[in-house]
Parts: sequence; C-alpha cells; structure tokens
Amino acid sequence: MTYSMVVLFKNTFLLWFSLSLFSISQGHAQVQVGAEQIEAYLPFLKNKNIGVVAHASSLVKTQNQSVHLIDTLLSLHIKIKKVFAPEHGFRSKADNGEHVNNTKDPKTKLPLISLHGKNKKPQSKDLEGMDLMVFDIQDVGVRFYTYLSTLHLVMEACAENNIPLLILDRPNPNAHYVDGPVMEDEFKGFLGKHNVPIVYGLTLGEYAQMINEEGWLANKIQCEMSIIPMKNYTHKTPYSLAVRPSPNLPNDQAINLYPSLCLLEQTPVSIGRGTEMQFQVFGHPDFKNTAFQFKPQPNFGAKYPKQENKNCYGVDLREHPKLNKIELKWLINAYEMASEKEGFFFKRFAFISGTKSLQNQIQEGLSEQEIRRSWKPKIDAFLKIRDNYLLYED
Repeated sequence: MTYSMVVLFKNTFLLWFSLSLFSISQGHAQVQVGAEQIEAYLPFLKNKNIGVVAHASSLVKTQNQSVHLIDTLLSLHIKIKKVFAPEHGFRSKADNGEHVNNTKDPKTKLPLISLHGKNKKPQSKDLEGMDLMVFDIQDVGVRFYTYLSTLHLVMEACAENNIPLLILDRPNPNAHYVDGPVMEDEFKGFLGKHNVPIVYGLTLGEYAQMINEEGWLANKIQCEMSIIPMKNYTHKTPYSLAVRPSPNLPNDQAINLYPSLCLLEQTPVSIGRGTEMQFQVFGHPDFKNTAFQFKPQPNFGAKYPKQENKNCYGVDLREHPKLNKIELKWLINAYEMASEKEGFFFKRFAFISGTKSLQNQIQEGLSEQEIRRSWKPKIDAFLKIRDNYLLYED
C-alpha cells in the first residue's frame, strides 16, 4: 500500500468516523420546544402588553427543572395582561367537557379567561389594550381533542381584532401517522371544525398555517402569525410528555391509544374513566366472557364516570405495542359483544367519528379492511393539502 493510499484511507476513515459521531449525536439530540427558545421570541414580547393561551403543560425546561411559561415570562418582566385557558382549565384539573368560569390565578393574581365556559372564543372586550397573543398548548394530534378548536377560535379572534399571534410550537405525540374518516360538514363543531382525518399528523404550528392559508377562518380572514418552530424534531421523533395534557390522558400509552379508544366514548362501553387506566382499557358489565375487569369510580377528572361502581369486563391494553393507525377492531368487537345493539351507538357518535358512515358500516357488518378502503380517497386528498404546511420531516 502506497503512502498516498494510506493517507486517503486514513482521511476517509476519519471522515466516516466524524460523520458517524455527528449522526449519533443528531439522533439523540434533545427536542427543544418553541417555549424553550427564549432568545428567539423575547424580541416579540418586549415593551408589549400580551395575552397568553396556556395550561399546565406550558412548561419551559431549564437545566434541572421545568418552569411554567407564565412564571418564566414574568421573571423576564414581560407585561402579561391576561391568561386564556382551554378545556380543563389553566391548571388542567377540570373534567372532560366541564364548564370553567373566569377567575384569577391564585399564584400570579393574573386574570384567567376561560375558553371553555360561557365563551369558547376570546371576546373583543377581553382583548382590549393587547398588543400580542402568545399560544403555547401541548396537543395530542387528534381532531376531537378540543385544543385544536381553541387554536382556531383564538386565531379568528386575533384576526378580527388586529392582534398578532405568536405560536410556540410543541411536539405532536401522534404525528407519526395519518388515519381515520375525514370530518363531514354536517358534523362540524367544537369537536372538529375542519375536513381532516381523526389523526392528521401535524403540530399545532403546522396546523395553524393550514387554517390560515386554506381560508378556514370565518369569512376567510387571515391571522397575522409567527411561529417559533422546534429544534431536533421530526414527526417520528419519540416524545414523552412531562405532565398530563388533560386529566384523563395520564401517560404515553393512553395518548397513543386515545384516537382509537375515544370512538367508544359515544357508546355504553367504559374506556377506563374513573380509574387510573384511562384510555388503556375498555369494558362493559355485559362482557363477562373476558378475564380482565375493572370498576369505574369517581376520581380526579371523572366525577361521574360511565358504568360507575359496576364491574366492567373487557380488555387490558396497558402493554399493547405502539399504534401507527387507528385500531378499529376494538370498536367492532365491542359492538359484536353488546347484548343490545340498537342503542349501542349514542346520538353524538358521528360528531366524534366525523361521519355517519362508520356507524352504518359497523352495523352492516363490514370488515375493518373494507371500512379502511372507504377512507382512503379522502385521506389521500388531505395528504396533498398537508404537504404544503410541513415544518418538520415525516
């Protein structure tokens, strides 16, 4: 081997080794959420009166601790006029769907405006004297999870009152796939305002761009908006939430199973509310041929759980492998096991599924594969729209 060949080999090896180290370090780089990039957004906030849309998961991670965004901004002498809280309240302690009143935060004494009480949209009087609105909410990437509708209504209010919006982006723990029936206009409401699948594979920052550019706000108005994107993040990056995004999503497993099991919410079947296994089990008193059982009882996040104080027999999914699709078999199996089929689907089932078709298909005995095939054309059309707004790799 000549000297030049040795040098070439040595240099090639060093280059390969350096690239390998870089690749390894990149693969393990910690996600930095928008709220943690203080130097990037502080110039937007200085010398302005701001409002903040936040809840318990709006955390800023420092070296050894996590501090709430509100406390972080106050420590930097940012002038916060009001805090706006979504469903479950600012401290995320209210039940699913519970009416939340306006109040004051005991810790900071700041006015708290509920966006899940009398009004779900910020009112003009609440926005008087405000120069900028900041939105920092941890979402889970599911159409009927209402923080998405709160984002829409905040954007609309900001546009109507000429107030710029700053979105501090956070991971979507269900961004690794897109699946489910697309919402039909007939069933639009607070559980879904847009013609998108149940799982849409976007962060709230990406989704906000889509709302704006697709003309989905009232009268197709546009919200003046800036986004602080995350660093070291793709749609397939695993991300474990530091706190519950809502009372009944206690862990990563529940968040992953939520898009599938929530379809059972509008049936007599319990999905574990009233236990500490919420969205990780399902069962009913009549499913007695199954070995697993649990008993829903009033608890934090479920004052009046379905099938309260009754033994529910069913399925334990706490160790189920991570899903990359909506799992329909549990809904189909529950329907097949139900002793009373006529009343199995509640009236509001279509507002969760987004369509009357899914109920009809299950009642008619269609297979999971046949149902999935019926979703595909609309999912494919949505994916083409979605591609226009990606800030992160799939």
